[in-house]
Amino acid sequence: MNKKQLIAKLSGKLNMSKADAERTFDTITSTILDALKGDDNVKIAGFGTYKVAKRKARVGRNPRTGEQIQIGASQKVKFLPAKALKEVFNK
Repeated sequence: MNKKQLIAKLSGKLNMSKADAERTFDTITSTILDALKGDDNVKIAGFGTYKVAKRKARVGRNPRTGEQIQIGASQKVKFLPAKALKEVFNK
């Protein structure tokens, strides 16, 4: 499902225009993004938790040449599903 399809479903279920549903969706996603940028976790009960994971700089190897390379520090967003969400798929 892509964003357009998700907005169409929201619009139908919430009985609102597609424009209103898109604004609502954009507001929710930007609020989650702002929280993650501020180093906060976003916990949605029954669904899961979004959090930022930080990786330190490290030394790696080029698999083709075997030469050591420096890999810079990075951040990524992790999603940890809630127990209730896992149970939906593992009954």
